[in-house]
Amino acid sequence: MNKSQQKAHDIALAKGNKHVTLVTGYDYPTGRLLDELGIDIILVGDSVGMVMLGFPDTTHVTMDHMIHHVSATARGVKRALVLGDLPIHSYDTVEQAVESARQLFEAGADAVKLEGGVSQADKIRAIVEAGIPVIGHLGLLPQSVLEEGGYKIKGKTEAEAISLEADLKAVELAGVSAIVLEGVTPKVAEKLTSLSTVPTLGIGSGKHTCDGDVVVIHDVVGAFPWFVPGFVKPKANVAEVMSQAVRSWVEDVYTEPKK
Repeated sequence: MNKSQQKAHDIALAKGNKHVTLVTGYDYPTGRLLDELGIDIILVGDSVGMVMLGFPDTTHVTMDHMIHHVSATARGVKRALVLGDLPIHSYDTVEQAVESARQLFEAGADAVKLEGGVSQADKIRAIVEAGIPVIGHLGLLPQSVLEEGGYKIKGKTEAEAISLEADLKAVELAGVSAIVLEGVTPKVAEKLTSLSTVPTLGIGSGKHTCDGDVVVIHDVVGAFPWFVPGFVKPKANVAEVMSQAVRSWVEDVYTEPKK
């Protein structure tokens, strides 16, 4: 078992033993700070497309983007599991999925994440068999936002709940170390958590329904004031602090006497 596999194994063993924390990070200083804070998983997510690159959604993110940000973030991390998102169309086939996972692994990721359940089980299994840990992602799938016409909460109907249970079992059997549950109704998220043998990590799926929680760093520190998800309560206002600092600097350079 290599170092990355050990980290993923430790995350899997956290089920029932500790609450797992997952925070996004997209660069060296953020990765280093989160690692020093003791965060369990640092996700270099394809959400980088919106909060760092100015895209309207994750469907514009490429492998080149992900490799760049994974490598930068990984340089600052010594302890936490670095998780890299496989961007849209980087895992359309089993062979492509394994090759894309290998590229992120070589860039510094300890594990990769991909969206989907039953339909992705063969790809997850192949990546795991190639020696690269995988974390699943079920519920609201941001890479499908254009197909679905928006971000829609999952688990509202019995059929959706049953489908999610099948997806969970499929990715679990394929070998994932944990499963992100995004935008799932709290009742269904709680049910899925009870069925899962690996930790579930919730984002927008209710409080105290999963084995761990996920947050986008810009949301929790208030660094992206133009949009904040309704399920996140910012703990700081970094955007305002930055604005005040720059305004103060501008005043200083205009008022400082010439030498």
